[in-house]
Amino acid sequence: MQSESNNAKSKYPDATSQSARLHRRAQQVLPGGNTRTTVFHAPYPIYAKSANGCRITDMDGVERLDFLNNYTSLIHGHLNPGIMEAVRGQLALGTCFANPTESEIALAEVLCRRTPSFERVRFSNSGSEAVMNAIKAARAYTGRPKIAKCEGVYHGSYDPVEVSLDSSPESWGDHAPARVAYSAGTPQSVLDDVVVIPFNETDLANSILEPEAGSLAAVIVDIMPNRAGLIPARAEFLNMLREFTRRHGIVLIFDEVITFRNGPGGMQVEWGVEPDLTTLGKIIGGGFPVGAVAGRAEVMEVFNPGKGKPPLPHGGTFNANPVTMVAGLAAMEQYSAPAIARLEELGERAREVCRSAFRSAEMPGQVTGHGSLLRLHLTESPLKSYRDARHGAADRQRFSVLHASMLNHGVFMAPSGLMALSTPMEEADIDRMGEALLHSLKELRRHDRETD
Repeated sequence: MQSESNNAKSKYPDATSQSARLHRRAQQVLPGGNTRTTVFHAPYPIYAKSANGCRITDMDGVERLDFLNNYTSLIHGHLNPGIMEAVRGQLALGTCFANPTESEIALAEVLCRRTPSFERVRFSNSGSEAVMNAIKAARAYTGRPKIAKCEGVYHGSYDPVEVSLDSSPESWGDHAPARVAYSAGTPQSVLDDVVVIPFNETDLANSILEPEAGSLAAVIVDIMPNRAGLIPARAEFLNMLREFTRRHGIVLIFDEVITFRNGPGGMQVEWGVEPDLTTLGKIIGGGFPVGAVAGRAEVMEVFNPGKGKPPLPHGGTFNANPVTMVAGLAAMEQYSAPAIARLEELGERAREVCRSAFRSAEMPGQVTGHGSLLRLHLTESPLKSYRDARHGAADRQRFSVLHASMLNHGVFMAPSGLMALSTPMEEADIDRMGEALLHSLKELRRHDRETD
């Protein structure tokens, strides 16, 4: 890795850098210079040039450890030999057809073998599409209009699941969370068809759900939602949702787009709760665009076109395209139980080196997460829900300072403090991240003192 001393361009921000120049150029043709809100951060995002393994190089030639892996999707890092070989082989045969291919069967078979609740699979091109199709499937199956979701939890770009995604203290209330639009122009009818419950608040959530049971098609929940602080769901909370939905004939949907990396069959297997449907994405595409709905055959039957027009017609030009399918198959075949166990050991090591960095820097903080996922928090207050983990303006400013410092110490993480490991990483990479965090926390402490 290039050191700060021999690479003048490693300092961020730098208005003369290639990334800064590219951002100014992008602003002339893209709104805000951006096509993906999550990768933007002020004053400009780092533009990637290349990557290999667990390292990524920017347009100025600065190499950093990649502790974000395209927001958790690159479970095997960059340029994995097995995935690249599979993709090259498929490119020689064709990239997409108006026909099914054997590759989609093979990937679906692997997924069904891994997770008991997966009896049938339907592919799409993103986690957002997967969530959209799962909700539509629940409505088609039950004939009911409403869904329930947790406050502050992200399930992709789809109006109903964006409700109360970033609600602020003014709208929290003392009982049921308010239904707050995320995007300007969201129709009131969308808000009316969404029931918002607090994450991990078992009794309160149940009291909100019960009066709505007759109109609910689905309850969707993320077992460890990133936007809500990467705090794992409590067993009693998930068990209540499972019992409630089963009793009332409601479809329980687990969003495992991110958490499917945690365990051979996702976090649902480890937590011991089987949903009716699961939404997938990220790691199952081997670094290519992908999404999927998997679940009980009875519910998935709404997609079946074999008996005429199905209750839920579902098309998509690039659904189950063979390049994604072969890449995903190669990725999942390599993600064996031993590989998962090793990565989860590295995850626990990563969380411990972060805890050590907070102690050594004498900075209040903690780290949440499970398996190969972790997230930093600049507070020692107990965290159990979105409200505890929400970043206000002051928090966002402090994380901005921490993020820039981590970049300058050779580590690429999310501006929110999210980190995701990949199989090419070694213990030395984890320790290097811990050293960078210690230096960055000390710089943040100096910043705090100067701005008091």
